[in-house]
Amino acid sequence: MSRTTLKGYQRKEVTVPKVKKQKFQKRLLHWYEKSGRDLPWRRTSDPYKILVSEIMLQQTQVDRVIPKFHEFLAKYPTIQALSQASPEEVRKTWYPLGYNIRPYRLREIACESVERYGGTIPRLEAELLSMKGIGRYTAGAIRSFAFNQDAPILDTNVMRVLFRVFIGEGDPKKLKNQLWILSEKLIPRGRGYDFNQALMDFGAMVCTARKPTCLICPMREICQMYSS
Repeated sequence: MSRTTLKGYQRKEVTVPKVKKQKFQKRLLHWYEKSGRDLPWRRTSDPYKILVSEIMLQQTQVDRVIPKFHEFLAKYPTIQALSQASPEEVRKTWYPLGYNIRPYRLREIACESVERYGGTIPRLEAELLSMKGIGRYTAGAIRSFAFNQDAPILDTNVMRVLFRVFIGEGDPKKLKNQLWILSEKLIPRGRGYDFNQALMDFGAMVCTARKPTCLICPMREICQMYSS
């Protein structure tokens, strides 16, 4: 059985063993409590600042984003300020992060937020997804990190962690719908913020694309890929 969700995303039933689910949740949150990164966008719940960080982090390493995040917000401290800036000015402020469609998209989101929502970022999934430049991951990140909702996310790091621990074989790109469902089903109720931040950090620091630290990984015992 399946049903269609927003923008045609397909959902299929996925079975996650209860014991494994609980172990994963507990171990991940415990690891994050001790080892999670201290990042500037984690010191705020301002939806605008969360949005800026998420757009900046697309295809860009964290250490390059941090100084530009501070600089950008110093120049455009509010979504209204960003909407009033010229596209070229925003692009120059963005440099040298690269992938230069992003500053234009971010400014367009700011303009739409001012025009449609009075200068606020909407909290509903459907409204976020209706905005040009906001996809499923960014919508989930804003809902989770700005509004403390139990919303799923699936970036490259999260996809890698969930695929290795719960599936272990096949092409993760072809299993994206299944991984989205896993991401949603695994969130402990009321802990979406910490859980999603932990997933991203775990993929960036432990379950890395190259040379993952499997021997000291707290998921080693329950990891499908490690045991296969």
